Amino acid sequence: MSEGERIEDYRKRCIISSRRDPKLEKIDPSYRGGHASEASARAETLHYLHMLSHQQIMLYASARQALLIVLQGLDTSGKDGTIRHVLKAFNPQGTAVTAFNVPTAEERAHDFLWRIHARAPAHGWIGIFNRSHYEDVLVPVVHAQIDRRTCERRYEAIRAFEELLARNGTHIVKLYLHISKEEQLARFGARLDDPSRNWKISEADYTERAYWDHYRSAYERAIAATTTKKAPWYVVPADHKWFRNLAVSQIIAETLKALRLGYPKAKVDIADVRRRYHAASAAR
Repeated sequence: MSEGERIEDYRKRCIISSRRDPKLEKIDPSYRGGHASEASARAETLHYLHMLSHQQIMLYASARQALLIVLQGLDTSGKDGTIRHVLKAFNPQGTAVTAFNVPTAEERAHDFLWRIHARAPAHGWIGIFNRSHYEDVLVPVVHAQIDRRTCERRYEAIRAFEELLARNGTHIVKLYLHISKEEQLARFGARLDDPSRNWKISEADYTERAYWDHYRSAYERAIAATTTKKAPWYVVPADHKWFRNLAVSQIIAETLKALRLGYPKAKVDIADVRRRYHAASAAR
C-alpha cells in the first residue's frame, strides 16, 4: 500500500445508524470496494493486520480499556474464517474467544445475559464472541418461541447491558457478516466436497436455510433496535472472503486507533535501572 493512497472508509460505509432500519436486500453482499481481486487488496489487508497487532500491545499494556468484538451471521457467513484470518493478528495471551452455543440447563435457569456477562473482556483484553447474546433475539423469534413483547424487553436489556460495558471502558464492535443465499449454498457444497470440512456439516444446515427470509427479518429488527453510538452494528459484505477480511480488519483497526492508545509510564526509575545495567555490564 503506497503512502498517500486513497482508501475507502469501511467504517463509514458499513455502519448502521440508529436512525434507520437496515434493509439487507439493498446491501450488496458481493461488494468488494475498489478492488478487483484478492491480490489487489492484499497489501491493504496486511497493513491493517499489522496495525491490529501493534494496537493490541498498547491496549494490554495500559490495561485501562477493553474491546469486545461480536461476530454474527447466517451459517457459512465466515465467523470462524474471520477469527482465523483476521483476528489471528492478536496475541492469544490477551485475547479470549467465546462461542455461545445452545444454552445448557444451568444457563437456561438464569436470565439470558447471565452466561454472556461472565465472558465480557477484562481491561486490557480483547473479547471475541462467535455468536453471542443476539442468538436470544434470533432463533427464538424465528421459531416463535418468544412473543414480540418478550423480544422487545430483550432488546432493552441488551442495550442496557452494552451501555454498562461501555461505561466500564469496554468498546464494542458488532459485525454482521452479510452473505447471499446463493453463496451460502455454494459454501455448503464446498463442505460436502472437502473431506477435511465434512465435520462442519449438520442437519440444521438445510433445515434452518428454509427460514432464510425469517432470519433476515429478525436480524434487521435486532440490528435496528440495538445499534447505538457506543455499540454500533456494521453490516460487512461477505460473499468475497478476502474483502470480508479487509473490511473487518480496517473497521477494528480504525476503532482502536480512535482510542488514542499509548504505552503506560514505567513503574520503575528507568535512569536508575540504566545506570545499574551499565555498571553490571562494565564489571563483566
